[in-house]
Amino acid sequence: LGHVRGAPYHPQTQGKIERYHRTMKNVVKLENYFFPVDLKANIEAFVNYYNNERYHESLGNLTPADVYFGRAQQIKSYRHQIKMKTLKERRKINRKLSA
Repeated sequence: LGHVRGAPYHPQTQGKIERYHRTMKNVVKLENYFFPVDLKANIEAFVNYYNNERYHESLGNLTPADVYFGRAQQIKSYRHQIKMKTLKERRKINRKLSA
């Protein structure tokens, strides 16, 4: 991971962080917050969800935490095993049905 700077006051060069902010705003705006502590708690919950639970398509349907902590290859390997097992079972069922 590296730090990249974009042109100031030019949102097109900072697309990823702008998209993140838009996603966060859409979630935060769903509720009314009467106290700043409630808003802060909801933002913290969103950041935790976004970084630790939400799968990101650009990361190969992994969470940022999985990629950061080096679990990506292990997870991809496990998913591949499940996929191959599922395909094998489907072929077996299809052979029985076609016979």
